[in-house]
Amino acid sequence: MLDARHYEAREILRNGLEVTIRALHPDDGERIAEAFSKLEADSIYTRFFGPKTGLTEKDYATIRDMDFDTRVALLATRVEDGREIVIGSCSYGRFAPDAAEVAFLVEEDYHGLGLARRLLQHLGRIAVARGLTRFEAEVLPFNKAMLKVFAASGWPVTTRNEDGTVHVVLELGAAAAAG
Repeated sequence: MLDARHYEAREILRNGLEVTIRALHPDDGERIAEAFSKLEADSIYTRFFGPKTGLTEKDYATIRDMDFDTRVALLATRVEDGREIVIGSCSYGRFAPDAAEVAFLVEEDYHGLGLARRLLQHLGRIAVARGLTRFEAEVLPFNKAMLKVFAASGWPVTTRNEDGTVHVVLELGAAAAAG
């Protein structure tokens, strides 16, 4: 089984930038807070479905106490001026023995480079190794970029409009994601 707690991989984005996709560490709170402070209001709204001004104490506790069983989180990072900075994240939270809700956030300067798709591929590998067969997500209808990421995942996807959102289901067990 994949060791999600120590997961790490390197990826090259469409623009040639090398990034690290790695497991969230308990001491990543300040890196995530810094990344969050750089986000535009629209990105925050599309991820959280409303305004959010920063990390709460509950957010910091979630970072410190990630169990990598019922909940797994990966970060996309790069080194800038000798410091590791967070440029994207994804996570899943298991809500059934074989299913989890998935969520993403990519810093605007890195949109359109394939980062969300790569994060989804890595998170999916971990999920499948842990017995999950399905990811589900709620996406705002105008978030075409995220809907496109799911559609291009390589896994069968179904969508339905529900309560002002698009409910997305990815069938992880049906096919391997495109690499």
